[in-house]
Amino acid sequence: MSDIPQAKVLLNDLRTAIGHAMVGQSAVVEQVLIALVASGHVLIEGVPGLGKTLLVRALSQAMSLAYARVQFTPDMMPSDITGHAMLDPSTRELRVMRGPVFTQILLADEINRAPAKTQSALLEVMQEYQVTIEGQAHQLPKPFMVLATQNPVETEGTYPLPEAQLDRFLFKIEIGYPSAAEEANVVSRVTNNQAGDELPLEHVKPVLDQAGVSSLQAMAAAQRVDEQVIDYAVRIARATRAFPGLAIGAGSRGALALVRGARAAALLEGRNYATPDDIKRVALPALRNRVALAPDAMLEGRSANDILNAVMAATPAPRA
Repeated sequence: MSDIPQAKVLLNDLRTAIGHAMVGQSAVVEQVLIALVASGHVLIEGVPGLGKTLLVRALSQAMSLAYARVQFTPDMMPSDITGHAMLDPSTRELRVMRGPVFTQILLADEINRAPAKTQSALLEVMQEYQVTIEGQAHQLPKPFMVLATQNPVETEGTYPLPEAQLDRFLFKIEIGYPSAAEEANVVSRVTNNQAGDELPLEHVKPVLDQAGVSSLQAMAAAQRVDEQVIDYAVRIARATRAFPGLAIGAGSRGALALVRGARAAALLEGRNYATPDDIKRVALPALRNRVALAPDAMLEGRSANDILNAVMAATPAPRA
């Protein structure tokens, strides 16, 4: 696949396929698709019952990719997700038992319930696309994407994600409550001829295969990005490091996430070049996991989104 308009059609088909299961949340779906095309991982934050698991299931089903779900708990060990080596009694040799990370779409559900030792086991997986077991590196299949979820309200029995791990996520996506009409549609879909709480995935048909996803990712990587657009991304990331209300600003991965996301966003629009508007489009999900609020901003009730919007308003965009 080398045709930009065809890529736009395929991505719209993927969006439509997900919509057969996921009602509303168009911004969330779009940001997940941008992260997918940009070969990035996402952290989805929202209270229970908003469709985080449904979104990931629908995404994997619409792409015919291998899918695995890990429900994180406080007693989970790193080997529970990466795998381990065991002695084969018949051959007296070590045999590797692969964990659930050996998949293509990994749902890390309630990731902040796992202790730091287990959370850190995902760092190598997310950054290097490999798992080291008994000193031997095992490559993960590609495309590979981690979609982690966490509940921002409940803190009992949770372990905040370290900054190093937050930085490995391309986007932090916030999912909110649906509108009244969307919520009524959800209730209708789930209760109409459905027993129990079974997810309504029967109408989600595959529209992309592994080769198609890899081709889209390669096309996004080949998008043209003007030097002024790159400079704009760098200036936004650097502005967060000394902006009032922020205790910690974005590092270099922040600028990288802006450019990677902008390239993918341009592909969704059917263009072969990124613009400053594409940078603005992905700025909030790309940076909100890379900054920390100062105490005075917390006392004033300001959010990371508020301050990041102020950063963008204070950073002039390049003119054509």
